[in-house]
Amino acid sequence: MAKKNKKLKRSIDEQLLDSIFTIEREWKQIQSIVEKSIDPTEAGFFRQNISEAKYLFLLREARRRKISAIRYNK
Repeated sequence: MAKKNKKLKRSIDEQLLDSIFTIEREWKQIQSIVEKSIDPTEAGFFRQNISEAKYLFLLREARRRKISAIRYNK
């Protein structure tokens, strides 16, 4: 039973790390668009802030779970 729980935890941790990397790319892409825009819209700022909040939330969750991207090399 313990092996099953460890495998499940590892799987969920890997999904969390994948989500972190995906959201980070999305956030940086939106940030780049807003910075390069001559007249950025409020919707752009809103999307940027939402992406940043998601990213920071996932980072806090990873820190709480004590996981590191270095340990999960594929």
